[in-house]
Amino acid sequence: MTSYSVGTIGAGAWGTALAQAQAVEGGSSILWAREQDVVDSINSVHENTPFLPGVPLSENLKATASMEEVAQQDILLMVTPAQYMRASLESFKPHIRKDQPVVICSKGIEIETGKLLVPVAQEVLGAKHPIAVMTGPTFASEIARNMPAAVTIAAKDEALGKMLQQALGAPKFRPYVSTDIVGAQLGGAVKNVIAIAAGIASGREMGDSARAALITRGLAETARLCVAMGGQRQTLLGMCGVGDLMLTCSSMQSRNCSLGTLLGQGQTLEQILESRNSVTEGIYTAQAVLKLAKQNAVEMPICQAVNALLSGKMTIEEVIDDMLSRPFSER
Repeated sequence: MTSYSVGTIGAGAWGTALAQAQAVEGGSSILWAREQDVVDSINSVHENTPFLPGVPLSENLKATASMEEVAQQDILLMVTPAQYMRASLESFKPHIRKDQPVVICSKGIEIETGKLLVPVAQEVLGAKHPIAVMTGPTFASEIARNMPAAVTIAAKDEALGKMLQQALGAPKFRPYVSTDIVGAQLGGAVKNVIAIAAGIASGREMGDSARAALITRGLAETARLCVAMGGQRQTLLGMCGVGDLMLTCSSMQSRNCSLGTLLGQGQTLEQILESRNSVTEGIYTAQAVLKLAKQNAVEMPICQAVNALLSGKMTIEEVIDDMLSRPFSER
């Protein structure tokens, strides 16, 4: 089997976990961080103290602040926050080879343009550049501890997807290949918004039945948008859809679900964000996904309600009353 070196760009919790997943298998794994204290922490004490504290990292994992060094690897994983993906790609573009696979591992939608992240990457790197998406039901701390998990790798070119499956897969990190990059991206992005809604239901102690209903209807509106944008409904039955939605909506480990829970318990958005040093993508996706919904004439009431709450246009009580007073629908 061919061995590939992997460079990971973005040393937050998820980027560190992905780099660790490669390192524990004995492969060449280099993690790029903007912050020198993160680089020093990983290389000296083998822990990402600022973003993934308490998780020991493999001595095979090397951190660097050099763009040139990380870009020398065979495969690049892009794990910067969605709203900084374009700027990150622009910064790394001079160092990226034309045939070098770039895997988008962040979940979200660009607010300014309403675009998914693969089109953003294609605008920066070129339409023919080998670009894939990796997404699925994963928590960073569990992946970094080498606990079993599965993900979706989506690429228009099936051969590229299968190559990445073999290069990045491991006995405890199991990728499934898809050619539906639209469905894979939407499943990973929209579930963060639905998780905020599910968290609010939990925080308000509305019961497990209400939370299950929200998750199910959230999947339905994600599927409507997916099909309207040329994706496949079937894709959302996999790791990047139902799998990710179930995980993110059911655990306080999820930044989005926990944010919704705290909102439901009465904390303000400002109070919650002040206590965090990591990005809660659902806040941005709630706004961006409505642009896609409008462009594709798709109704997404849960995402609309979450955005109205986060933007201060409605209170939780108003959102709940509005959702419960909606007319019955057939599907």
